Amino acid sequence: MKKTIGKKSKTTMNLAIQKAVEHWPYIEPLLTVPATNDAYEALVSRLDELLDIVGNDEHHPLIGLVDALSNTIALYEQKIQNATTVGKSLNVLRYLMQAHSLKQKDFAKIGSQKIISEILSGKRQANLRQIKQLAKKLKVTPETFMD
Repeated sequence: MKKTIGKKSKTTMNLAIQKAVEHWPYIEPLLTVPATNDAYEALVSRLDELLDIVGNDEHHPLIGLVDALSNTIALYEQKIQNATTVGKSLNVLRYLMQAHSLKQKDFAKIGSQKIISEILSGKRQANLRQIKQLAKKLKVTPETFMD
């Protein structure tokens, strides 16, 4: 959204952008989702430092930075949580198939060969009916197959 109020406003915006570009090397690590756990820990430390400065003052000039850091940290945590939970049920299914010496063809009542293959390759998630049938066949609770 571009809003022009006059030359002075446009000049101020250009100056603000110039200042942001000038300081970006210092700000960028605070606003980029960490790629490693070490970078995450460093970001949490920066947030702790910032919270010591801001305290409980919700009108502090740096409260926007607190929010931005918190959001960046939350995005990393969500990314890590998704990476560790997605696929657990698939690994359990593969393990149980191996433990019971089962093949894809042993699941014909649950779905077609193509569907079972897609589930085992991670291309498709089992629906609730299939999950219940898998649980019954493998003698586990349906929650076992719910990520």
